[in-house]
Amino acid sequence: MISPTVSTTASHSEPPSRIVIATRESRLALWQAEHVKSRLESLYPTCRVELLGMTTRGDQILDRPLAKVGGKGLFVKELETALLDGAADIAVHSMKDVPMVLPEAFSLPCISAREVPLDAFVSNRYASLEEMPPGSVVGTSSLRRESQIHARFPFLGVTSLRGNLDTRLRKLDEGQYDAIILAAAGLKRLGLAERIRCELPAELSLPSAGQGALGIECLANRPEVARWLAPLHDPETAACVRAERAVSRALAGSCEVPLGAYAVMREGRVWLRGFVALPDGSRMVAAEREGASDAPEELGLALAGDLRARGAQEILAAIG
Repeated sequence: MISPTVSTTASHSEPPSRIVIATRESRLALWQAEHVKSRLESLYPTCRVELLGMTTRGDQILDRPLAKVGGKGLFVKELETALLDGAADIAVHSMKDVPMVLPEAFSLPCISAREVPLDAFVSNRYASLEEMPPGSVVGTSSLRRESQIHARFPFLGVTSLRGNLDTRLRKLDEGQYDAIILAAAGLKRLGLAERIRCELPAELSLPSAGQGALGIECLANRPEVARWLAPLHDPETAACVRAERAVSRALAGSCEVPLGAYAVMREGRVWLRGFVALPDGSRMVAAEREGASDAPEELGLALAGDLRARGAQEILAAIG
C-alpha cells in the first residue's frame, strides 16, 4: 500500500514527478492500471507512477445481480473517493463500467484506443450459441446480453453470473454453465484469448456503450492532470464512445435496462447502432444512424430519439 499523497506539480510545462493511480484489485483491473502506468512511465521517464489498489462494493457483492444492488456505479465510487481525498491523481476504468452521468467534481479527459469491443462466447462443450441444444444454460452478468440471447435463442436458459473474470471461468469449468458470455477485450488483455470459442458479431450481440475502451478519470479542478493524460487520448475511440454513452444517457441506460450502443468509424464518420429490449427478449427495438465525428453526443441523442419513436419509451416504462 502506498502513502495517501498525490503529486503537487502545478507548472504547465513541467512533467509530473509522481502520479498515483486508483484501481480495483481484480486481475483485469490491475492489468488495465499497469498498462496505463507503463504508458505514463514511457511518456515521463522521471515520474514515479504508483498504484493504489482498492476493493469496491461491486467487487464485494457477488450473490445478487448487479442491477439489483445499485448498478455500475458500485465499481467506481470508492475510486472517486480516493480522488476527492487526495489519495490518488487518476482512476482507470473500463468505460462500460462508468456511470453515464459523472458527478460534477469529476472529469474524464482521456479515453484510450479501444481493444476488440465485441462479446465472446466461451464454452468447453460448444463452438457457438447456434450449436447449443435446447435447455442448455448460458451464464452472463448482463441484461443486455440476456435479452439478446432470449430474443434469438429462446430455447436456451440464461442464468446470472457474477464475480471477476477468473471466478466466472472457474464456474464454467466446474460445469455450472454450458457456456458463458464475456467481453472479448478482458480475455485478450489477460492472455486468455484461447478460451474464446468465437467472437459474437454485433448483429448477434450488440456491445455495451464503451465496451473495450479504457477511461481515465480525474478531478475536474485539476487541469494539469488532464494535460499529463492528453498523449494517451484516442480521438476516434473517444468519438465512438461518446456517441454510445449519449444513447445510454438519454434513455436512462443502466444495468437495469437491456440496452446496447455501438459505434465505429467509417470514412471519417461515426456509424452508430443501438437497441432497447425487455429482459426476456420478447420485445426489442433497434435503430442506426451515421453522423459527423465532431458531434458524437448529438448523434447519440438523435439515435435515442429514433429508438423512442420505435417504441423504446414503452419498453422502458414496462421495465421501470
